[in-house]
Amino acid sequence: MDTQQRGDTVLVSTRGELDEDAGATLQRSLDEVPADARDVLVDLHGVVSMDREGLLHLLDLHRRAESVGLRVLVTGWQPQPQQMMAEVAGIPGPGSALGERYALAGFRRLIEQRAQSSRDLADFTAGWLPPGWLPRA
Repeated sequence: MDTQQRGDTVLVSTRGELDEDAGATLQRSLDEVPADARDVLVDLHGVVSMDREGLLHLLDLHRRAESVGLRVLVTGWQPQPQQMMAEVAGIPGPGSALGERYALAGFRRLIEQRAQSSRDLADFTAGWLPPGWLPRA
């Protein structure tokens, strides 16, 4: 992760995988945002894959930044992270421009709830259900 400031905008560029290990790194990038910043631009051009945990970390960064008065824009959605978000959101069809089209707080809450539910189900099935058994949706 690389953080740069240009005027009152901070650019956070990410690379590689956005997964469960990304939380601390994303937190540090938000901690490095100077007090005079107004906007945070998160660039995902270098993110080749993202799982539900990574999505939750990204959404948490978005929520925490907004809580201290920063505007957040996430751009550069690559195919796999974009498709994973579409699956979590329950929006069918390949190539939906979710990262660019749905920047609303309500949509963010929807994605957070669905990603959290998916993680909870995965935790439940890993600890309680016999191997190979999954509940029907």
